[in-house]
This record gives sequence, structure tokens and C-alpha cells, in this order.
Amino acid sequence: MSPMPNRQRLISALRKTVTRHRLLFAAKTALAAGVAWFLAPYMPGPAAAYPYYAPLGALVSMHPTVAASAKHGLQSLLGLALGIGMAFAVTTFASPTTFSVALVVGLGVLIGGLPRLGNASDWIPMAALFVLVLGGSNAESFSFGYVLQMAMGVAVGLAVNWLVFPPLHLEGVDPALAGHRNALSRQLTDMARAMEESWPPDHEAWASRSGELSTTAAGVRTAVHEAEVSAKANPRSRRRAGRLPADLAGLRTMERLTFHVQDITDVLASVIWEEGADTVIPDGVRSHLPAALESVGDAIDQWRNGEDRELGNSLAEARERISALSSAINEAAAGQASVNAAASVAMSLRRMITVLSSE
Repeated sequence: MSPMPNRQRLISALRKTVTRHRLLFAAKTALAAGVAWFLAPYMPGPAAAYPYYAPLGALVSMHPTVAASAKHGLQSLLGLALGIGMAFAVTTFASPTTFSVALVVGLGVLIGGLPRLGNASDWIPMAALFVLVLGGSNAESFSFGYVLQMAMGVAVGLAVNWLVFPPLHLEGVDPALAGHRNALSRQLTDMARAMEESWPPDHEAWASRSGELSTTAAGVRTAVHEAEVSAKANPRSRRRAGRLPADLAGLRTMERLTFHVQDITDVLASVIWEEGADTVIPDGVRSHLPAALESVGDAIDQWRNGEDRELGNSLAEARERISALSSAINEAAAGQASVNAAASVAMSLRRMITVLSSE
């Protein structure tokens, strides 16, 4: 086998991993650990004898967002305090033995299962074990140095993350929204073309795209959530995160549009391929479906992708096409034809236009 495909996959994986954000985060983490190590010998009393816990504190407090750094750093210190307290309780009647080690670890894991401890749950058994095994007869001095150095490292990590280019993940929202907007528009356009084929349509790829739409929708939710979290406690957010309310509104719009597009997909798939499902499209209605579907797809494509005037024109055309579809449905219903499926599609299209108009 040629090594070229493996090499290309490796290069692709490296490009996805070694991003600008990741490089900056690695540099900031290294800086925080270095500063913490430099300051460690200046800690008061016996804490200076345990400098290696300072860079550890910096490391555990470094996370991709300022809010996450503060949360995880404080939770780590809470876990240390609980673990040390438990270890002191055990050392009053037991020295490091097989039983006492098992006891503090078991109790630590048990206490760590309490609700709302978060990252602290991982540190409770670890801190208790360190104090019991490494502290020995000098457990008090060891605990003091352990907590103080870790606290200093956490403080350094928070300071570095807050002061040095605090991450603000806003640039991922627009591409995610654009990708999902294109997926929704393409889905409606493909269904419109399928309706123009000989009946039943030969092309059915659009009928199995619910998973793809769910994936792109999840990408939008993730991007908006990351942007929202990164703005918390971030000094840069005062200038650049004013767009978050609009992004959240865009996310809600996308979720509503996705629901209606998936509903139309399910209805039309049932009309075409599910025999005995009592879902049919009357002949007089079927000819109006492509134009209505495609016009709404065009309107979605113009949403946040062009000028308001262009979106307004697309919405006006879509309303006309949906009105023509509704008239055809009413005529078919007057002739005693089954119009439940067609009416469902028309209602979903009308609701999408309402959603786009109110954005």
C-alpha cells in the first residue's frame, strides 16, 4: 500500500488539530506553568518546599474559555480542601497502610459522587491520597504547601487566560449558520425537482437527509453555545460580543425552519413510498408544489445572505407561490379529493415564511 494516503490523512489531521486557537492555548498554558514555577519558591513558610504543585495548579485552571477556567480552577481547590479534610480525619487514627489507603480512596470517590461538585469530584480522592501517603508525619505542613501552591497556580492560570488574548469564539457562528442555511435551501430545492419528475420520482436522496440536517443544526447549536460561553467574564466581549443576541435569535430561527423542513420531508416521503398510509397529493395540486418549495428554498438562501430588499422580494414571491398552492388544495378538497398531506406541506411552508419574516 502506498504511504501517500496515510501521509495525507496525517497532514489533514494535523491541520485540524494544530489550529490558531490551539497554538495560542498551548502557549498560554506553557506561560502560566512557567510563571507559577517561577513564583513557587517565594511562597511563605513550608509551602516553598512544594513548588511542583504550582504549575499543576496553573495547568488544571487553563481551559478554552475564561468562565471555564474560573469554574474548573475553583472546583479543583474545593476538591483539594475536601480531600485534605478527609485525609486528616483518617490520619488521626491510622497510618499509611493498605486499609487506610483503600479507605481514603473509597471515601473520596464516594464523596465525589455528591451532586454539583463538578471537577472537584476528581480531586477529592487524589488530595486525600497525597496527604496520607506523601504527607506522613508532616501532613499539616504538606497540606498547607499543597493547597497554597495549587491556589497560586490556579490564580496565575486565571490571570494569564484573562489578560492574554482571552478566547472569544465568535468566528465559528457565521460559517455554521451558512452551512445549515444552505442545507435547508438545498433540501427544499431537491424536493421541488423531485416533484417535477415522472411520478413516483426516481431520485430519493433527499428523503434520507434528516440525519444530515440534524448534524448541521447541531453544528450551529455548538458554535453559538461556544460563543456564548466564551463571552462570559471575557473583557473582549464588551466590544465584540454585542452580536450574540442576534446569533441566538438566528439559532432559534434555524431550529424552527429545520423542524418544518424535516416535517415536509417526512410527509412527501410518505406520499411517494408508503403504500396504504393514506397520504396522497392530488394531481391538480402536485403541479404547484415545485414552485412553492423552490421559492421558500430561495427565501431561506437569502436569509442573512443578502440585502433586506432581496429577502423581501423572495418572501413576496414565496407567498404568491404558497397562495397558488393553497388555492389548488381548496379546489381539490371541493372535489372530495384527499388533501391532508398537501395541506400539511402548505402549512409548513407558510410557517417558514412567517419565521423568516419575523427574524
